[in-house]
Amino acid sequence: MVEINVFNSNELAATAQSAAREAGKYLMKNYLQNAGLADLEATHSGLNLEFKGDVDLVTRCDRESQVIICNFISSHFPEHSILAEEDLEISRTGGVLWVIDPIDGTTNFAHSLPIFAVSIAALHEGRVQAGVIFLPALNEMFHAVRGGGAFLNGRNISVTGNNYLGHSLLATGFPYDRRQKLETYIRPFKEFVKSSRGVRRMGSAAVDMAYTAAGRYDGFWEYGLHAWDTAAGFLLVEEAGGMVTDFSGNPFDPWGKECLASNGKIHEQMLHLLKA
Repeated sequence: MVEINVFNSNELAATAQSAAREAGKYLMKNYLQNAGLADLEATHSGLNLEFKGDVDLVTRCDRESQVIICNFISSHFPEHSILAEEDLEISRTGGVLWVIDPIDGTTNFAHSLPIFAVSIAALHEGRVQAGVIFLPALNEMFHAVRGGGAFLNGRNISVTGNNYLGHSLLATGFPYDRRQKLETYIRPFKEFVKSSRGVRRMGSAAVDMAYTAAGRYDGFWEYGLHAWDTAAGFLLVEEAGGMVTDFSGNPFDPWGKECLASNGKIHEQMLHLLKA
């Protein structure tokens, strides 16, 4: 079994950044072609927009971005396995699993909103070793290496030092089954709105976690997420000095469905509210 050391983790992170930039170039060509068009139906037709559920979108750009990323990674690490959001799973024997979301925030992308991201994480024996979240429309490259810190465009980032929930700016999202379980998701939302400085909903869990790592938010919670939504963001928050758990305070599991990320100082306050 190959040992993943800091050098190799840096190599994984560098490959993920390059792959994300290649995908970002492709996404921006399509984004700029459609941005500002008055005819949304024409925009959606050009993107070959489809529904995976009642409100869950997928476009040809999701699939093409995924192909770009997977081909790039496979060309550098042909022995590594890959799991990607758009129905792709490649099992190999290299011991490293890449978890990829080719566009986190597809609905934003389809409506020409600039808040969408490419999210790439590399896991070894279940532990995230490198993570990248790239916002191509804003040219913001977040990356983290286990034991090596978290960065935005090459500069170290860290979570906030705020220790009072009442002074906190939070973020959340609502899962795609919200039409069936809306009350379940609205109840904690109401409590956090009352108990914090404010709650934002950006439409991308990866962006929310990157922004928590960078100190733009103090905390983030969401139900119904997947590994491709959270794995890279988890490492960013952890390496930036924050904390990520489920809603019971258990250690973060990329395959779990609950994600609570914070600066660490308000974590117990957020847990208390979620448990209540």
